[in-house]
Amino acid sequence: MEKAVSAADANRKFSLLLRGVREGHSYVVTSHGKPVARLIPAGKHEGVAASARHALLARLEKQPVLHTGRWTRDELYEDDR
Repeated sequence: MEKAVSAADANRKFSLLLRGVREGHSYVVTSHGKPVARLIPAGKHEGVAASARHALLARLEKQPVLHTGRWTRDELYEDDR
């Protein structure tokens, strides 16, 4: 579970937050109530991106190639509204 911490508090208590991260805690840093950054233990999510990339490439390799012919740049950016 990530704990929200304001940017001002994160600035004042950075050493304390780092200690918490070393212990396995995660924090969401907010500015004016909106999330702007995450403090997470190093290595916690390293495998996630690699797994997602692998799954996406495997899915794309299974899809058939569609030969739609050629189109002009104007047709590509045509607004269908």
